[in-house]
Formats: sequence, C-alpha cells, structure tokens
Amino acid sequence: MADDREKAIDQMKLWKQSRGTVKPDVLTTGAGVPVGDKLNEMTAGHRGPLLVQDVVFTDEMAHFDRERIPERVVHAKGAGAFGYFEVTHDISRYCKAKVFEHVGKTTPIAIRFSTVAGESGSADTVRDPRGFAVKFYTDEGNWDLTGNNTPIFFIRDALLFPSFIHSQKRNPQTHLKDPDMVWDFWSLRPESLHQVSFLFSDRGLPDGYRFMNGYGSHTFKLVNAEGYPVYCKFHYKTDQGIKNLKPEDADRLAATDPDYAIRDLYNAIAYGDFPSWTFYIQVMTFEQAEKFPFNPFDLTKVWSHKDYPLIPVGKLVLNRNPVNYFAEVEQLAFDPSNMPPGIEPSPDKMLQGRLFSYPDTHRHRLGANYLQLPVNCPFRARVANYQRDGPMCMGDNQAGAPNYYPNSFSAPETQPRFMESKFQVSADVGRYNSADDDNVTQVRTFFTQVLNEAERQRLCENMAGALKGAQLFIQKRMVQNLMAVHPDYGNRVQTLLNKYNAESKKNAVRVYTRGGASAMAASSKM
Repeated sequence: MADDREKAIDQMKLWKQSRGTVKPDVLTTGAGVPVGDKLNEMTAGHRGPLLVQDVVFTDEMAHFDRERIPERVVHAKGAGAFGYFEVTHDISRYCKAKVFEHVGKTTPIAIRFSTVAGESGSADTVRDPRGFAVKFYTDEGNWDLTGNNTPIFFIRDALLFPSFIHSQKRNPQTHLKDPDMVWDFWSLRPESLHQVSFLFSDRGLPDGYRFMNGYGSHTFKLVNAEGYPVYCKFHYKTDQGIKNLKPEDADRLAATDPDYAIRDLYNAIAYGDFPSWTFYIQVMTFEQAEKFPFNPFDLTKVWSHKDYPLIPVGKLVLNRNPVNYFAEVEQLAFDPSNMPPGIEPSPDKMLQGRLFSYPDTHRHRLGANYLQLPVNCPFRARVANYQRDGPMCMGDNQAGAPNYYPNSFSAPETQPRFMESKFQVSADVGRYNSADDDNVTQVRTFFTQVLNEAERQRLCENMAGALKGAQLFIQKRMVQNLMAVHPDYGNRVQTLLNKYNAESKKNAVRVYTRGGASAMAASSKM
C-alpha cells in the first residue's frame, strides 16, 4: 500500500509536510536573482538559436557540468549519520583528552560506514570489509577514529597499500574485477591470511551497518594528565547484536536492492530505532610492550582479550540522518592525524602512513580548505592559526590577524602544556622486511578455536568459491599458505577447488575457428 511506504522512500513527501503551510520559495539563480521561466530557453524566434544572454540556462548548465567531485579512491560507497558519544566509565587514569573528561559527558559525533573496493554506485552487500569511521567534535578540536568492522588488516606496511588497493579494483585493460589480481596479491603476501580468513567467514557479509562491530584497528598511545603514556586499541561493539547475511541473500540483495545497508540505517533512525555501540579500550603498558611476544603495532594481529581485557568507556549513539547527503556525507572527511591532546600515534607503520595519506587525498578531493566545510569544521573549538587564503576559503579568513609567526601583535601563541609526549627511539634506519613476522599463529587460533565446525566449513566454501576464478598456480600458492595455518584448512579448500576445477573442464565450450578447426576452451581457462 502507498500509505505504508518506508520513510526513506517517502523523504520528499515528509519534507513537504515539514514545511506545513509555508509557501514555496521564489526560484532563483545561484546568485539569488529571481527566475521567471525555468522550462524554456531564450531563443531568437520559435525555432531560432539560443541567445548567449540566457543566463538562466548558462547558470544552470555551468553548475551542472561541475556537480561531480572525485570519488574516494577507497571507501567510495557509504552511508552516514550523526549522534553523540557519552562517557559511562572514567578512564582519566589513562587519558587526559577532554572527550573522556567525566562520566556523563556527551560529544557530538558523525559516523560514516562504507564498503572498501567498490565504486560509489556499487552494491552494499558484497563480500568486503566495512569502513567504520567516527568523527568526534570535541572541545579540543576534531578527533577522527578511522576504523573498520575488523580488528586487523591485510598488510602491515603502508608502502604496500596502493598495490593492495589496485589488486582489489578493476583490471587496467579490461576494466573488470580480476580474481587473478586479487588472489595473486593475497597469496604473495601471507600476512593477509588473518584478514582474508575473517573476510570469508560469516562476518564478511554483515547485515547492513547496524549489526556489526567497529574497531580502531591500529595501536594508539594514550597520555594522562601526569604525562604517563600507555598503548591502546579502540573497540566499539554493536548493541544490536551481530547479524550476518547468507551468501545467497547477499547476492539477491545486490541485484534487487544494492543500497540495502544505506536504506536500513536511514529507516532505523527515521523510525526512532537509534543504533548504538559500546565503546571500549584495551591498554598495554610500555613495559608490557617491550616483553610482548610479537610486534604490538602489527596491524595484522590482535591483542588477547584475556591478557588485555576490554575496558568500557562509553556509548556511541546515532540519532540523526543527514539533511543532505552530499553536504554531510560525501564531503565528510576523516583524518587519523586529527588527535586531541592525550591521544597520539604509535609506531604502527600503517597508521604512520595514513597520517599522511588521508589529509592528502582530502585536499585533492575536496580542496585545500576542506576543514572549513561545515561537516568537517571543528565547531566546538576555535580555529586560530596562520593558514590563509586558498581555493574556496570561507568565513573571514581570520580577518586582520597577523599571518606570520612569531609576531609582536597578540596573535595566537603556542601552549607548552599541549606538547606531545616524549619517547625514545634507538635503532638503525633501514627498510625492514616484515613479510614473515609469524603470519599463521593467530590465523590458526581463529580457524581452530574462534570458529565452530559449521563456521569453518562455510569459511572454506566461501573462499574456494572465490579462489576458483584464479589461475591454477595462484590457487596452489594460496592453498600452500592455508596449509601452513592448518592442514585441515588447506585440505578443505583444495578439495572444494578440485571439485570446481573438474566441473570447469566438464563444462568446457567447443570453439570453432573460421577454417573449421576447433579448440577446447574452458570457461575458466587457465
């Protein structure tokens, strides 16, 4: 029934109702000049050519020609919403950041969820990690926590990131997704085994964005008011419970409702069913880090919850949909280098790389002054610096204040109490190969202890179903990596691949040349 339509579909109807008896605004050009006719061009006669003086046409068309901005090179397809973070537990012993100042304190937040590899028009239900980025509008400037729905990642060295993303994108000649590219990279970089195993488990297909956890993934540093630092990881556990899609349901939704996750989030908030997540930290002292059995800054590994238990901190709650998607979600920019006093980076190589990459891509995508856009502006703190001008500079450009430092005219001054914590580094500079830093122990634990028997079987079926599209030598190399994790893991996937490969030969297609000669070419030709 038309009266039973969901709120996402009825958005324009609801917008009209929200205006009540207010009369329609007068249509104008971009300069605010009233328009008398928006349906007909100005021409010389009924059949004559268009006049250059038709500024209504040129104003409309010139802006239309410039509507699109570059899409994100990763995480292009996404949904966003707004809400608040509330502190429920005191962690001042670990961190002096004002966002955690006292129990009951609330801070406005923006969250953007996304897939990773697909374009902005791709389906929401593909097997792909999900981005889970949180912007806290704190009293000390914005804090951006750019995470995923997985506590780990495919690589541990940021230099590999462009190649990793290229392997997940489209073939540069065919412009098709290429299983050879995907599995060639993964099989050549066995540090990806942990994340790949997570991806092809049930949690690789979350049921929308509300029913999945989020993780800061990286290791960060927290500093308290006395200057004492500890290392930390951030976790946000869904209060809605974990729900995943079956592969057949995900495939069906990709065809029938490719915007399923965006729609689900929008409708939940519109109906007042506000999603929330409980926010936790894990803490490791510097002394513990020195004795840790592996690199505590390795993004391909997790910290044991038994040895480093989750410490509750607060709640993330989403209670407002975007007023305009482009203004508040497409232009929403997260930068992991935005950290208020009390939160600092660790030596995590991937985090260090992102500190540069994220603001750099925002300046390309949104412009040099992207932090002046309302959704990115640190509106709870006063910006006072010596940056001036540039494209799309908004506001008063800091008026007549000096634009150089130091100066003698009462302009912004540094405050020593906001100095970053000191840390000691004593090592030889070099390019260190970390490819073989125990890529299997935690994956073995995941396979044998975290998953039950049914989940293990589904993992192997999902992986083989995707790996079958790659060439045989790539399949073989990947299975060898799985055998190193656990023989049962490798054998199960190999058995399934043998079945798929036999069916591929059985279903070979006979191709005839013009001269009458024939050749057998399997649909999955190696």
